[in-house]
Amino acid sequence: MHLYLIRHADPDYAHDTLTPQGFKEARALARRMAAVGLTHLYSSPLPRALLTAQAVTHLAPVPIVQEDWLVEPAYLTVAQDGDSYKMWDIFGENVRSREAPPTQETWNRVSPFDAPEVSEMWRGFRRQADELLARHGYAREGCRYRIRQGNRDRIALVAHNGTFLLFLAHLLELPLSLVWCGFYAWPASVTVFFFEEHSDTWAVPRALHVADISHLYAAKLDPQPRAFGSGHYEPFL
Repeated sequence: MHLYLIRHADPDYAHDTLTPQGFKEARALARRMAAVGLTHLYSSPLPRALLTAQAVTHLAPVPIVQEDWLVEPAYLTVAQDGDSYKMWDIFGENVRSREAPPTQETWNRVSPFDAPEVSEMWRGFRRQADELLARHGYAREGCRYRIRQGNRDRIALVAHNGTFLLFLAHLLELPLSLVWCGFYAWPASVTVFFFEEHSDTWAVPRALHVADISHLYAAKLDPQPRAFGSGHYEPFL
């Protein structure tokens, strides 16, 4: 089974839609996904995600299933340098300020990650993500997935940067705080997971591509660093 995590195309947050570039990005994304042979398509219900998913269905005609839990947890914020940031935009210098790096056991024991709403969000997200995977034949047991019904499904999820980061931490069993400060999904980027099976019993997700935007370059579109924090971004190509 392949799982495609797609961030929505370039957003116009003020008008709850896509920018003109965003619609071009969505068309470029659609051309890429048309070659994949999608079997299922899930989307956040927010317009920027739905518009991106609808573009994909123009060339990959599968029904869109809306899932409310794919909306990123924007209510989680952190104060830094006098400004308010989404918690997944926390500065790496703050997360990695201790001598020992965070682990799966310790990341949520320090501020701001020790807040009850963070733990509640994380438990809820992991449960919902695994319920979706169980629908497709893979049931989590510990850190692995028991194969109830192996398949060759190609499943796409259209959501947000914050959602992508949650999935990355969940599927790879990484400390969430390190993922939040260490990864970023460009608008219209594609992250691909393959559920690797070396027996008839267990599957483990392996990341094949992370936040890939080669389809944007092929369409001669420059990626836009939306929601990259308040600092300046200078591309390094």
